[in-house]
Amino acid sequence: MSYDLSLIQGYPQDVIDTVEILIKNNKLGDYIDSRYTEKHEIKNNTHLYDYVQTIKKKYLKNSPPLHKVKFDDHLDRLYSALGLNTQVCRVQGKKLKSSNEIRVSSILKDAPLEFLNMIVVHELAHLKIKEHNKEFYSLCDHMTHDYMQKEFDFRLYLIHKNSFL
Repeated sequence: MSYDLSLIQGYPQDVIDTVEILIKNNKLGDYIDSRYTEKHEIKNNTHLYDYVQTIKKKYLKNSPPLHKVKFDDHLDRLYSALGLNTQVCRVQGKKLKSSNEIRVSSILKDAPLEFLNMIVVHELAHLKIKEHNKEFYSLCDHMTHDYMQKEFDFRLYLIHKNSFL
């Protein structure tokens, strides 16, 4: 079984060393399972849309409306991303209409709820702030407690999950 640690490239060496020890001792999955126990039943686009709208209404009341939210089976392979926020512009008559869409990788259907939430929050934050800067991550942390830790642990989850593929 091989592990691709490129997802944690750029983290301090002591953090990478700790992850390597977890892997060596076959404890990476146990670490993730012990921290993230809550499963979810959000398996289709309708439930995902409702889930995203609930978070949006709570934290981003004045942000642009979302017209589409869906799981995407090809997102991680086509864009090397697990979530995508796009603005689609169309000309209707003499008017330019735009709509915001969020796509979430289908691998999150089986991930713990906290990881789905983290990706959704990340994409919703892009409705307000396009760049990944301090303000952006502050907004993410406001919408989901301990955002940066969840993002790191999600990287570990992906390392662990991909080792079985």
